[in-house]
Amino acid sequence: MLYLASRSPRRAELLERLGLDYRLLDVDVPEIRAPGERAADYVRRVARDKARAGWAAVSAEPGAQVLGADTEVVLDNEVFGKPIDAADAAAMLRRLSGRTHTVLSAVVVVEATGEREALSATEVRFAPLADAAIEAYVATGEAMGKAGAYAIQGRAEAFVEHLAGSYSGVMGLPLHHTVRLLAGGAGAGVTG
Repeated sequence: MLYLASRSPRRAELLERLGLDYRLLDVDVPEIRAPGERAADYVRRVARDKARAGWAAVSAEPGAQVLGADTEVVLDNEVFGKPIDAADAAAMLRRLSGRTHTVLSAVVVVEATGEREALSATEVRFAPLADAAIEAYVATGEAMGKAGAYAIQGRAEAFVEHLAGSYSGVMGLPLHHTVRLLAGGAGAGVTG
């Protein structure tokens, strides 16, 4: 049985697109970047911590696989997490306006035979955004609870001038990487 160690409805929606049967595991993992920790290392660590926390709950079940993921927006090596309020969301969007940022999405699968992980890096360029457009977007509430204060699958898709990489990775779960990891595919990093 596949378990998704995530509270994200977007990840559940993306996993459903693959037609896989799975169950949700509600894990509580701190998402705090250590001083000096590289953004890619941070995203991988959080995804690994989620998958391992989920594995601890189901490891006795034969055939269990646990999938953990984390997605962050990175600009100038600064990780843009989820905004704390509307003002924080607007400030993030102003900084992303007219610039290219990277969306890192790490996926980790833990099962009895070990761990596999992958990292998706997607370059996203926002068009220049007028303050009125930012304020209108933030007022929808869509920015809250999203890394970088935007949901590409929502109204913020109109902000995207160019994307190079995984659209589903920006949403929170890079499906190509996920399928390969679940199958134990070549190119997947195996640890454990």
